[in-house]
Amino acid sequence: MENRKRKRELSEDLRAKIVEKYQQSQGYKSISRDLDVPLSTVRNMIKKFATHGTVANLPGRGRKRKIDERLQRMIVRMVDKQPQTSSKEIQAVLQAQGESVSARTIRRNLNEMKRYGRRPRRTPLLTQRHKKARLQFAKMYMSKPNSFWENVLWTDETKIELFGKVHRSTVYRKCNEAFKEKNTVPTVKYGGGSKMFWGCFSASGTGCLDCVQGIMKSKDYQRILGRNVGPSVRKLGLRPRSWVFQQDNDPKHTSKSTQKWMATKRWRVLKWPAMSPDLNPIEHLWRDLKIAVGKRHPSNMRDLEQFAKEEWSKIPGERCKKLVDGYRKRLISVIFSKGCATKY
Repeated sequence: MENRKRKRELSEDLRAKIVEKYQQSQGYKSISRDLDVPLSTVRNMIKKFATHGTVANLPGRGRKRKIDERLQRMIVRMVDKQPQTSSKEIQAVLQAQGESVSARTIRRNLNEMKRYGRRPRRTPLLTQRHKKARLQFAKMYMSKPNSFWENVLWTDETKIELFGKVHRSTVYRKCNEAFKEKNTVPTVKYGGGSKMFWGCFSASGTGCLDCVQGIMKSKDYQRILGRNVGPSVRKLGLRPRSWVFQQDNDPKHTSKSTQKWMATKRWRVLKWPAMSPDLNPIEHLWRDLKIAVGKRHPSNMRDLEQFAKEEWSKIPGERCKKLVDGYRKRLISVIFSKGCATKY
């Protein structure tokens, strides 16, 4: 048996005409014939007008909501307390209480309350000791003027893969063209190889970028610093005898031999809290560099190294200055989050 097609709802003008003709003493059959409306519809519309005094849609029409305000508040409390709770888990809790609600309805209600499903950000695992050290660092340096941060040489290492991840995560295609070559991203096992780079920058621009050969140990790190820090300080115009050297707490940075080597250089070294990549603005430049190198599609390790050095030198000084000028906001974010990871 074929399903009946749902008929279009009568407009308010047509409903008003039905009532108007009835008030002019016209019969049901005559109204039905004149307006081409079923007889039952004419009868129901006149009855509705006699009862409610209106032909407009009454409130409360349609299916009742499966989730009332009380259930909605309970669901919101669950996800606010444990954001990684899935809609299926919430459904099971409601079912145990005798409420039959689909997971899709739960997700829709969460969206109405401005709770949206998103992929969680990856952050370093911070212990209470780490949080305390980060908080102390932020409070200690909050009062430093911007001129202090402009005189810091920011340093770090990063790995760039030959066929790294493509930062563009969206393609626009037809439904049946998912595996067309132009709509796919080729991958190579282990990224096809990689290079480790050491780099530095300050508010005035980027310094040297050095390619690390093999596995970097303390002695290798000291040689890299010896041939790159001095030229970078002079190139960037940092103030002699007052510039500050920044590095993280990697074991080769904090080893006894490296500490002894640095003592002979008499550099002012910034005391750095562990597990704090979000406090180092060079991380933003690393991302810029990887995107720029990826767009050039290096085909071998020689190209990778060459392109990385070329793109590093092209990073605008304005970009570096903007990162350093906003450093106080990072410290404020750490204090506001009580030492936890920040958006930076």
